Amino acid sequence: MRATFMYGPGDVRVETVPDPQIVEPTDAIVRVTLACVCGSDLHPYHSMEKTEQGAPMGHEFLGVVEEVGAEVTGLKPGDFVISPFAYADNTCAICRDGFQTACPHGGWYGVGGVGGGQAEAVRVPQAAGTLVKVLSGFDQALLPSLLTLSDVYLTGYHAAHMGRVEAGKSVTVIGDGAVGLSAVLAAKRLGAEQIILMGRHTARTDLGRDWGATDVIPERGEEGVAKVLDLTGGEGTHVVVEAVGHMPAYEQAYGVVRPGGIISRVGIPQYEEAPVGFNSLFRKNAGLTGGPAPVRAYIEDAITDVLEGRINPGRVFDAEVSLDQTANAYRMMDDRTRLKALVRP
Repeated sequence: MRATFMYGPGDVRVETVPDPQIVEPTDAIVRVTLACVCGSDLHPYHSMEKTEQGAPMGHEFLGVVEEVGAEVTGLKPGDFVISPFAYADNTCAICRDGFQTACPHGGWYGVGGVGGGQAEAVRVPQAAGTLVKVLSGFDQALLPSLLTLSDVYLTGYHAAHMGRVEAGKSVTVIGDGAVGLSAVLAAKRLGAEQIILMGRHTARTDLGRDWGATDVIPERGEEGVAKVLDLTGGEGTHVVVEAVGHMPAYEQAYGVVRPGGIISRVGIPQYEEAPVGFNSLFRKNAGLTGGPAPVRAYIEDAITDVLEGRINPGRVFDAEVSLDQTANAYRMMDDRTRLKALVRP
């Protein structure tokens, strides 16, 4: 089969490799129907150390079950499934608490001998707990929106959920990438009254307005913080979604959070140390939350929302490539000419 590998900064290749095989009795093999490139894939695209063997890429995919291991229950060949971006048993105490991305028996695609989703097929560990079936007969035009439930839309939803967005609250979303825009959509769905989107790419912020952003602020840093405070009577917003992962975005977040408010981070932090002291969080009694989204906890309800037409998160995709052209998808997203690219094997 063909699969995507990254060998170093900017070095993405599609190569022919052996088809995946059942290794553990809890595995399944999924033939990929649709995958995509994630904004988080651009972090190693910039900074990965060069390697001789290459790293399997991709963690967002949906497709059809081809084979199941002897201990897999609830799935059979021919089932159409969505995979969360992390696999989990979905039965342990951590999973039952709703944090499947911290499952002690789980893990991540592309590491530990597990292939990536930007491929023709994938071995899925803990398949019974990971894969979620979608009944046949739905409109195929909904495939992109269903794909967003593997990561991007539900990561935005997770940010809003962890920030405790609810009716009447105000929200600032920092970042106009696919996750930030998804957070706007989720915040609107959860009832936010005011949604301020901090972003400077008009095509993206226009989609944010369509999805519920009441205000758009292109300025960054202290100037951007001042604009948010001006829009909120000097108070800031109840919730701040930080969907970037870099220190300047975090600094904006604690600059605009309202006293007693919550900063919810879903941009993968590209730092380990960050201010939490008096002038950042402590003085405001501000909370800090967020992390890798346990999309498995939210996915069933979200599938219903997509199939019944309540949300259309697939609008984040503005490009499509064949699997052989995956490297082009990385380039388009890296140079900001495209927001998020579908990959069709």
